[in-house]
Amino acid sequence: MVISDHLEALTKIVLHNLRYQHDWVEVHQYTKPELPRPMIYGLPPKRLYVHPDEQVAIIRAEKETGQRIEPEPELEWVLPLHLSEKWTPGQFAALFDAIDSIPPGGPDPDSFDLDDPASQWKLWQGPKRGKRVLLATVQDDSTVTYYWIFDGLVKPRQN
Repeated sequence: MVISDHLEALTKIVLHNLRYQHDWVEVHQYTKPELPRPMIYGLPPKRLYVHPDEQVAIIRAEKETGQRIEPEPELEWVLPLHLSEKWTPGQFAALFDAIDSIPPGGPDPDSFDLDDPASQWKLWQGPKRGKRVLLATVQDDSTVTYYWIFDGLVKPRQN
């Protein structure tokens, strides 16, 4: 994949922002022929997203064990975009088709214990995890704004 100067600059801005403004670690650029552009994946300092059903499973596990459960951070996909770009649903669908739900280096979805009722909430970090991408929208002044985008319909979170 030949990366244009424009895409390379966007990717560098977002990589820098994640590492030095948001304290992400293990941040890597990711390219493959099926992807329409380079992506990034990395590990944020704290958990960014908890699925609503995972939230319910965590509450159940906390009641069963009597201990507070604090979900650990997990690797996340990031897509650098410029504010002026217009993406279609078809482009996002192609992007989701080209990636796995868990970025490289994340847990193996087959390594989870499906029979342990106290750890059912952990399945949301593996086999139950849906595809999601953090859109990193870069503005002309290099400000980066982040938005979640999911593959398919996702139940709204409860606050």
